[in-house]
Amino acid sequence: MGFFRRTAPPVDRASAITSFHLDGEHLPVLVRENDRAKRFTLRLDKTGAGLTITVPSGARRGPVETFLSRHAGWIATQRVKRPPALTPADGALIPIRGVPHRIRHQIGRGTTHVRQDAGHVRQDAGAEMRLHVFGDAAHLGRRVGDYLKRQAKLDLERLSLSHAASLGVKPNRIVMRDTSSRWGSCSSTGTLSYSWRIVIAPPEIIDYLAAHEVAHLREMNHGPGFWALVERVCPDYNAHRQWLKQHGKSLHAWQF
Repeated sequence: MGFFRRTAPPVDRASAITSFHLDGEHLPVLVRENDRAKRFTLRLDKTGAGLTITVPSGARRGPVETFLSRHAGWIATQRVKRPPALTPADGALIPIRGVPHRIRHQIGRGTTHVRQDAGHVRQDAGAEMRLHVFGDAAHLGRRVGDYLKRQAKLDLERLSLSHAASLGVKPNRIVMRDTSSRWGSCSSTGTLSYSWRIVIAPPEIIDYLAAHEVAHLREMNHGPGFWALVERVCPDYNAHRQWLKQHGKSLHAWQF
């Protein structure tokens, strides 16, 4: 009986590329081969720390390295545009539904929850909102992320069903994901997928996202008929759409 040993990719294959040197820094590179790809496509991850390049299956290393070098200026520009990474920590402020919440870490067991602290008043918005997080400090970020996921699910399920009723449609499933290239999607089977990070944004932005994806249950395109449906359930959709384009990167800056 023989045994098969996995071997490293040939050095002349694109899959052998693991990093790209830029301005004295080595950026990690993930090469994805795709049978349907006809050209090279490049994407910077949401932290600005790494690159993902999709290439046709069997692509060679040389042309891909040339492609990366040719786009060095674009990579540098996009990295500058990325907001600095933010990490949940005791005392830090994190927006929840657009409202800043002060993170308060507490040792011991307990359920992450929000409480208004009347003893601390913010000049612009009255009593300070606090997010109380329990447990080991090493797990603080994960616990904050888990709380946000639960809140996003509550909001988006409620809003999706409400807009669906208005438009006479019904989603098959509603799921939360952590996507970097889109805020939501609607599949041909009626599954609505949302990025749970949208719960960091103001309520009207969350509502717009739900309206957008629910409208796709009627119109699987972005034609005039689709936008008419969005406007029916979210009249100020264009302003909310522009907010997301302008501020969306700040939602991805949080690292949990």
